[in-house]
Amino acid sequence: MVDMDFDLFVKRMKAKTDIDLSQYKEAQMKRRLTTLRQKNGFHTFASYFDAIELDSKLLNEFLDRMTINVSEFWRNPGRWEAMEKKFIPEMLKSGGRIKIWSAACSTGEEPYTLAMIAAEMGAQDRTAILATDLDAIVLQKASQGVYHERSVRDVPRSYLQKYFSKQDQDHYVINSQLNKSIVFKQQNLLHDSFDSGFDIIVCRNVMIYFTEEAKHLLYQKFANALRPGGLLFVGSTEQIFTPSQYDFESAETFFYRKRS
Repeated sequence: MVDMDFDLFVKRMKAKTDIDLSQYKEAQMKRRLTTLRQKNGFHTFASYFDAIELDSKLLNEFLDRMTINVSEFWRNPGRWEAMEKKFIPEMLKSGGRIKIWSAACSTGEEPYTLAMIAAEMGAQDRTAILATDLDAIVLQKASQGVYHERSVRDVPRSYLQKYFSKQDQDHYVINSQLNKSIVFKQQNLLHDSFDSGFDIIVCRNVMIYFTEEAKHLLYQKFANALRPGGLLFVGSTEQIFTPSQYDFESAETFFYRKRS
């Protein structure tokens, strides 16, 4: 049975923000937003939307809740070791610049991880990293580069000592020099056009929240954005079962190479 109240909210929100909630898994998104609506004291999505129209704080809270801002440095360390020991060195052998995109970067842990790896190889000046997210608030946090100690628990000790400084008992600050290779930018993956010619695209633990149709669209857009031989790095629950339909082949677990 169609929930007309929620269905109208989806349509009005798309018209207002270009965010198409119908491309997210409905049960998960509706449950998350119902909790948020009720927390703010609104009995219907219609009244909630009317309030959002008048209050930018409610809009920002909505954006923060609907995006999945869970990230940490070196999440799944074995996969990052493959990036550090195999794939980035492989890209650097050509002698030119490498172009990397951290899509849905949240509070910046993944683009900073990429920047640290490049810096450790003496290749920061040859590395351009685009870091995008739908949520402007998390992008602001990312540019500030301040992290709770739980976010850095998997950072190798040598990296932690070299690229972080302790701010207080519970927080670390990233080395500001790493920002030189990163551009933070707001972007709607499902609506906006993509740049092209990327050597590496990292998009992890986001696709699981989209419908199958939205996933198919995004994988095709990512393939088009990669150069031949470029890599897509996905999350541990986001295996692509038929990569050939996007002109990908498996390069290693959770890494897919665009065919040359």
